[in-house]
Amino acid sequence: MRNRKQPLRIRFYRQIMSETTTPVLSTTAFDALATEETDISIRPFRVEVPEAELADLRARLANARFAPPAPGDDWSYGAPTSWVQQMAEQWRDEFDWRAVESKINTYPQFVTEIDGQRIHFFHVRSAEPDALPIVLSHGWPGSFLEYIDLIDLLVDPVAHGGRSEHAFHVVIPSVPGYGFSSPLTSGGWSSAKIAATWDTLMKRLGYERYGAHGGDGGSLIGRELGLLAPQGLVGTHVLQLFSFPSGDPAEFERLTPKDHEALAILANFQARAGFSAMQSTRPQTVAHALADSPVGLLAWNELIVGFGDGNLLTTEQVLANASVYWFTNTSGSAARQYFEDARVAQHGQPAPVNHTPTGVSVFANDFRTIRAFAERDNDNIVFWAEHEVGGHFAAMEVPAALCGDLREFFAALR
Repeated sequence: MRNRKQPLRIRFYRQIMSETTTPVLSTTAFDALATEETDISIRPFRVEVPEAELADLRARLANARFAPPAPGDDWSYGAPTSWVQQMAEQWRDEFDWRAVESKINTYPQFVTEIDGQRIHFFHVRSAEPDALPIVLSHGWPGSFLEYIDLIDLLVDPVAHGGRSEHAFHVVIPSVPGYGFSSPLTSGGWSSAKIAATWDTLMKRLGYERYGAHGGDGGSLIGRELGLLAPQGLVGTHVLQLFSFPSGDPAEFERLTPKDHEALAILANFQARAGFSAMQSTRPQTVAHALADSPVGLLAWNELIVGFGDGNLLTTEQVLANASVYWFTNTSGSAARQYFEDARVAQHGQPAPVNHTPTGVSVFANDFRTIRAFAERDNDNIVFWAEHEVGGHFAAMEVPAALCGDLREFFAALR
């Protein structure tokens, strides 16, 4: 339903949505947009990377200097030289950014300003009149592209094995500091602040009721939305609830063999998550290397290929996400979400309890949420699904499976 308290902005939004010729805001308009006076307008946007930037990327990849291989040249020491070289060659010689750009621009995109920060987002409305609005949040090292293959499944369920009552109006923002929601204009953009920004965005679009979904850092935003519990939020669905042992030995009495397996997976992840420590403490230090070297960016983003464990992502999906970071020069600003969340956590307060209806989808090749811990921190988990196929980037790996969970979770909350 439309927000009747915002008639002027909604009339403006309807006007730009109905125009047959959409004004273009390309990537070269970033600086001009950054200096505009703050307003609540919603402006159409297209991705148009200048050819000179593509040529510069190819030249840097052609002239790259690679690190000497570590012993064994496998993933034991981090991203192996052979893998980085292969990916760099494919990025330079085979990857077609223009095809990705064309796919992006088939969907309506917009920018608006909230708290002085430009927010870029897809907004794709369903033809179904009773569709439920949903905001989808990505994390690092993903981008808004994580959800591009999920859009049609959600917007047009009848054409994709569902029923009309499964339809969603889809909003996919780029998290502040990521991709085209840049440059980052201020500090303090924690997951909690981003969650509040999403509520402002959804209401600015005229949505009085909506749902939320997130994965990775987007799961943190999704839970923060649950904690905020703004009027109109019907529920939040996530791929991970990052709840850990409190130190109480009694907690372990409830754990199943599967839970102990999940603890082992967690320990393995933490042993390799050096990026998290760096981005949580010195994001600007690593930013300089990532801004200058596409090869360094590929290696730094090793989480997107599961630290070498493998997943169902294609090479094109990996390189498309890397390209978003490269062309927008946002590796450093994206890392600040870790920094801001770590700064909030330093206050040492116990984790607040989320009372909002919550759904969780656990995929086998991922950090696996442990339900006994999750229910301690989220006391209204009303949906739980476990999948044998898929992983950390389920929206890209198995979009149909994730879509099915979203349909089922929100069916009872519409």
